[in-house]
Amino acid sequence: MADRRKESLPRLASVKSPRGALPPRTLPRRAFALQPGGSENTVPAVAWTTIDDSAENQRIDNFLLRHLKGVPKSHIYRILRSGEVRVNSARVAADYRLVLGDRVRIPPVRVAGSIARRVRIPVDQRLAERILFEDEALLAIDKPAGLAVHGGSGVSLGAIEQLRAEFPQFRFLELAHRLDRDTSGVLLLAKKRSALVALHALLREGHMDKRYLTLVAGQWTRQRQAVDLPLAKYATAEGERRVAVAEQGQDAHTIFRLMENFNSYSLLEAELKTGRTHQIRVHLAHLGFPVVGDAKYGDFTLNKSLAKRRMKRMFLHAHRLSFVHPLSGKSLAIEAPLPEELDEFIKTLRRDPR
Repeated sequence: MADRRKESLPRLASVKSPRGALPPRTLPRRAFALQPGGSENTVPAVAWTTIDDSAENQRIDNFLLRHLKGVPKSHIYRILRSGEVRVNSARVAADYRLVLGDRVRIPPVRVAGSIARRVRIPVDQRLAERILFEDEALLAIDKPAGLAVHGGSGVSLGAIEQLRAEFPQFRFLELAHRLDRDTSGVLLLAKKRSALVALHALLREGHMDKRYLTLVAGQWTRQRQAVDLPLAKYATAEGERRVAVAEQGQDAHTIFRLMENFNSYSLLEAELKTGRTHQIRVHLAHLGFPVVGDAKYGDFTLNKSLAKRRMKRMFLHAHRLSFVHPLSGKSLAIEAPLPEELDEFIKTLRRDPR
């Protein structure tokens, strides 16, 4: 029999998160994202821009990298060194920090080899439909599993690129933190630089409460267990980057709480006290309780058998993010409901806990 702790898990099937104070938005009929492709050159004219609070205190090199999408970093530094970029008609170094009201001259830039092409985002894949919270400073979405938070490393389009395409009216939009590609749940973004700086400070100081739900193989017995095991990154012989428990690694602290037990599985809540890469997954695998569906650190034989039972993804979901709003000072808790495929698998285990 499964040990039911329903009083500990009242929200598996339905969780509602606040949308925030903004009025409902009329979504665009079409949304496009930019993706590399083609073979033409682009030669824009000289542009002048005045710095507002969305770019205040940002380094000029980082500002240009964001402003000139698709331009190689080496070219950005070349036009800075040559003096083609000017701030208030003067040359500046790459580490110059922009001041409110600065006038920036951006020279014509030729991008050889490729241009951006528009990629249509299907309506059923739009992240605008997955907003959990939004106000003038913050945006939180329920990120689906399988979507990287940003493009790169073989991923042409990530959540941040897609959101910028869906909301072109936002003058500033940046990730406050990251989630693994195969992890679903609450993803927080800043719509103002001041909010981003404040959120990063909360993360550094450990003042952001991040909770995950995960299903592991094995019988977890302790109601609460604090795990403090250092983690280090390494590369496999094939060049794949991984993480392992290592004495010389960075401090990594996770608190696990038992939510529900089944014959061969345990549903846990994981509270991240630090935010190391793959922290929850590596801590659990090291303890002998691999995350169900984890293709990197999990039980591969088990994963294959569970795929036949329609459990084809990693069971790791960022279900709650709590913090003090960086601008209003009010406490805020944002929750994402357990995705349907994970919720259905839990219901299956309750009926047949094998």
